[in-house]
Amino acid sequence: MLTYLSPSTAEDQLIQGCLDGRRSYQKVLYEHFAPKMFVICQRYAGRSSQAEDILQEGFIKVFNNLHLYRGDGSFEGWIKRIFINTSIEYHRKAIRKHFYQELGPLQDPGVEAKALQNLAWCDLLDFIQQLPAGYRTVFNLYVIEGFSHAEISELLGISCGTSKSQLARARYMLQSLIKANNNQ
Repeated sequence: MLTYLSPSTAEDQLIQGCLDGRRSYQKVLYEHFAPKMFVICQRYAGRSSQAEDILQEGFIKVFNNLHLYRGDGSFEGWIKRIFINTSIEYHRKAIRKHFYQELGPLQDPGVEAKALQNLAWCDLLDFIQQLPAGYRTVFNLYVIEGFSHAEISELLGISCGTSKSQLARARYMLQSLIKANNNQ
């Protein structure tokens, strides 16, 4: 019985154990990947409870679709993609009644380099979670995941211009939050 995932544990053995419905293998897979995937979920969610919902939904998809993993690319990359897509789907459901809107140019609030140096990762994550859902999603996809505006517009069903303005607004809000935090 597996109790942890180590370099000596063959990935294909773990996958096969999960496919066979062996709870011990599923537990190992969950415990190994949950912390990394939860960070992804937190970046897209507005609250921890939403991140937990996304995490659970994502793992359901991982286990339900594990038979589709063909070994092309890394297994962790395959799982990460599921969690990004699950986060985007969650976002889409949450904003059905809202819409994206083109906005005018922004003014830079002038965040000092010192403020950025004093910023911890947990603070940045907290600031990202304070962004409105549209800003947060575009910011994560562009800055963290490395998607282009064209890819984001296709994923979210918005124009490239809207993606760009949402990113600009997200950056502006983050800068404002950092500046306000630095002044406290």
